[in-house]
Amino acid sequence: MSDIFDDNDEITGESGSSNAPEFSVSELSTAVKRMIEGEFGFVRVRAEVGRVSRPRSGHLYFDLKDDKSVINAVSWKGQVARMQVQPEEGMEIIATGRMTTFPGGSRYQIIVDTVEPAGAGALMAMLEKRKKALSAEGLFEQSRKQELPFLPSVIGVVTSPSGAVIRDILHRLRDRFPRHVLIWPVAVQGQNSAAEVARAIEGFNALGHGGDIPRPDLLIVARGGGSVEDLWGFNEEIVVRAAANSHIPLISAVGHETDTTLIDYASDRRAPTPTAAAEMAVPVRRELWVHLQEIKGRVERASTSIIDQRSQRLRDLARALPNPEQVLDGAKQRLDQLDLRLEQAIMRNVESRKAKLTHVSSGLRPANIYNTATFKKEKFESLYQRLGRACHQRLERASARFERLSVGVNALSYQQTLERGYAVVRDDKGALITSSKAKAAIAEIQFADGRVSVANQSKPAVQQEKAKRKKTGKNDAGQGSLF
Repeated sequence: MSDIFDDNDEITGESGSSNAPEFSVSELSTAVKRMIEGEFGFVRVRAEVGRVSRPRSGHLYFDLKDDKSVINAVSWKGQVARMQVQPEEGMEIIATGRMTTFPGGSRYQIIVDTVEPAGAGALMAMLEKRKKALSAEGLFEQSRKQELPFLPSVIGVVTSPSGAVIRDILHRLRDRFPRHVLIWPVAVQGQNSAAEVARAIEGFNALGHGGDIPRPDLLIVARGGGSVEDLWGFNEEIVVRAAANSHIPLISAVGHETDTTLIDYASDRRAPTPTAAAEMAVPVRRELWVHLQEIKGRVERASTSIIDQRSQRLRDLARALPNPEQVLDGAKQRLDQLDLRLEQAIMRNVESRKAKLTHVSSGLRPANIYNTATFKKEKFESLYQRLGRACHQRLERASARFERLSVGVNALSYQQTLERGYAVVRDDKGALITSSKAKAAIAEIQFADGRVSVANQSKPAVQQEKAKRKKTGKNDAGQGSLF
């Protein structure tokens, strides 16, 4: 650490002072970080994976250890997404990355960019461990397997669109029994292979019945042969779970006959090759037609044989039967006898009812009917007379009451008052004048025996009288005149 301490610096203990420079904690941590990253900027470490932590942030924290030491390792979210092999606890790997320090905890760690198994043995050990874990969950149980449809209408194929696999499958289907094929293109190798295959299986299962894109009746997941590393995407847990949870029957055809991946255990049927998967998917149309013709011939021969046997049996039984005419003779005779008896019974019944009707009609008495009608007529006339008398009496009572009311009205009439010497004074509009202060001129005076008109008067008579008295200055001792 020549950049931190100088060998020529003097250190004195008398006063506690020194010529050595002083560093803050952060400065010292930064210097150590710079030195470690400069010396170990690229490292490859062979180790066993210890504790593995996957927080929600997407980063990956794990330990790299051997029998003596442990180094903390971290892979950021983007690096984890690019890893073809995910580290698991107990797995022996070769990690490639760079050393750095974490000043907040005063420790050093390795930032891992890539992870690869430490040889085929480690990869197979991890594969066996994963197989046991998934088998313990029941994903490989035989009870989960579905029957393949005999003749699917639509077949979904999950594979690479550019490889020879899809051409072999299509060619084989066309030779055996042409069907409608839907291809979901995926990467069958590399870091994105597992995710794309799983999405393809789930996507086919998500298609609805009767939609624009027909839902497959059968799925084929296919890939050509390769090494364990090349086929590793079909060993990933996400692919195995998607195959096990598929509601559409699934055939796995990954690799050659000797290649086995975990999807083969989760699928409903394993095919040794993609071509064999196409042969499992559909029957041979020509063989099926020949088989149907054989069945048709067997049905026709069996039907003919059964008809011949039944005809012979019918003829045998017919010979044992009596002559139909003889069987019906007795029945015909009984029918004639019953018909004759029925006719005689009907005639006797009619005669009996006729005699009874005659007997009953002789007891009827028309006079009684006449007497009843006469009684009803007399009763009606009596009620009619009573109704006439009641109406006449009611009319007389109403007339007498009307006379009494008329007398009372006449007694209260103003005409009676006029006959006692009073008069009614009206103006030119016919309205009554009841006060000496009325402004209207008198136009008419009504007496008991008639009316007198008063014309050409500008003032009422009372006002003229008052004016005359005011002019003469004295009152007349006599009664005076109304005018």
